[in-house]
Amino acid sequence: MPDAAVRLKGLLEQLLGVPLPVRIRAWDGSRSGPPGAPTLVVRNRRAVRRLLFKPGELGLARAWVAGDLDIEGDLYAALDLLAGLVWERGEDTRSLAQALRDPEVRAAVRGLLRLGGLPLPPAPPPEEVRRVRGHLHTRRTDRRAISHHYDVGNDFYEIVLGPSMVYSCAYWSAPPPDGTLEAAQRDKLDLVCRKLDLRPGRRLLDVGCGWGSMAIHAAREYGVSVVGVTLSQEQAAYARKRVADEGLTDKVEIRVQDYRDVEDGPYDAVSSIGMAEHVGAERYLEYADVLFGLLKPGGRLLNHQIGRRPQRDESSYRVDEFIDSYVFPDGELQPIGVTVTQLERAGFEVRDVESIREHYALTLRRWVERLEADWARAVKLTGPGRARVWRLYMAACALAFERNRIGVNQVLAIRTPDSGDSGMPLRSRTWG
Repeated sequence: MPDAAVRLKGLLEQLLGVPLPVRIRAWDGSRSGPPGAPTLVVRNRRAVRRLLFKPGELGLARAWVAGDLDIEGDLYAALDLLAGLVWERGEDTRSLAQALRDPEVRAAVRGLLRLGGLPLPPAPPPEEVRRVRGHLHTRRTDRRAISHHYDVGNDFYEIVLGPSMVYSCAYWSAPPPDGTLEAAQRDKLDLVCRKLDLRPGRRLLDVGCGWGSMAIHAAREYGVSVVGVTLSQEQAAYARKRVADEGLTDKVEIRVQDYRDVEDGPYDAVSSIGMAEHVGAERYLEYADVLFGLLKPGGRLLNHQIGRRPQRDESSYRVDEFIDSYVFPDGELQPIGVTVTQLERAGFEVRDVESIREHYALTLRRWVERLEADWARAVKLTGPGRARVWRLYMAACALAFERNRIGVNQVLAIRTPDSGDSGMPLRSRTWG
């Protein structure tokens, strides 16, 4: 009688010390677990070996990307249930070395080894980043990291992002179905332009310009001259074509350039939308210093950035293994308080901080819907492993924003002149 699911469930519960909140369906067709719960499909013994040789998040991620694991039922519900086992067990969770001192845990590991078959570690999926020794966030390593994430193919991003081609949090006036992704992205770009007080004749630097959406919107709707910089060759080529199609080549220049190499300031305004997450904690003050130096006195910076919750012991912070290995190599999140402090250390006066956390959850769920609706073409364009990376990444992030594990903030900062005249109205916000 097939019993792999029963054995696997029992061994995992023994190892983890808590009941599994999901059902399991194993490679032999057996099932076990709470009725009605989402089902974790273990397609082969290799999935067990992946979990044994890399316990925790990275082992699960490798099994998912390789197709050794899958989920039947509500993906969000399954991830929410599994988060308590993998991501949220708290600071008191025992290390593997500590756990193995327990005879019952050692017995469970031996049982999993027998169940997993040949005791050799499977090779990581090809989608996993191959690490190169050296310092993080040099110009060379940043180019490699950006290429890994953004040079997946513009056709793939068109599937996920839709016509707006904006890869950052939208700004919703109403949740779907009353609001659309395209309208919400247009409203976000317009919000940034208004916060920067863009006007005809002014110059805007768009750092991490993506596929050119912000640059095009600012030039077309506000009459400014824009320089957009990106490290992605594919993004730049796509953005330049869009600029030409809009008849804005006299207003918009797209460069493949590191922001640290921009030397044609000063600018009246700088927008940095979803780019600062790539900078890294050690380089953040340098980032703030460079942008401060590129602005005229009185110029404004709009820094739109994902932030994490602060920890009691910040030295224990670790970059998310799945995202670091498959999505954003070398990306780092920091609390909003750290971001504000670093900007002010560089000389900026921070005038406004707006949290739009719930907006990103709505945006990510729309991106997942678009990917799932055109799944076959996405797989054809990027391969099944890459498509699975994106589905898991976006769904897990949507939950993280909904549960307040991470947030996203727009910080408006000014290079206030010596006179102290910020140029800001006495009341800059309207609360509804």
